[in-house]
Amino acid sequence: MSSRNRAKAEDVRFRVLRLLEENPTASQREIAKALGISLGGVNYCLNALVEKGFVKMRNFQEAEDKRKYMYLLTPKGVAEKAALTGRFLARKMREYEALKAEIEAVRAEMETRHE
Repeated sequence: MSSRNRAKAEDVRFRVLRLLEENPTASQREIAKALGISLGGVNYCLNALVEKGFVKMRNFQEAEDKRKYMYLLTPKGVAEKAALTGRFLARKMREYEALKAEIEAVRAEMETRHE
């Protein structure tokens, strides 16, 4: 897997864990819509997170539809989210700095053309 694909997959895992921490009763469809990814992608990610022990799936007892699940971050999942958060922030700061430098270069180029 390329580093770009690995970073994208890591971003999805981070966003799914973050969303589940905020809303453990979110459906896979709701997660997909909130994150702008496919339902199949969410299903694949959740299954991987459960398999790795980062998330536990439980039936949501209060739901009328007993097929509805609650996704709970395990202590291992909380630690993984913390690690992903640090890497996500570092990656986004590098992207921000690169974009800022590009914008400054384009502005400078535009200013020299209009002089």
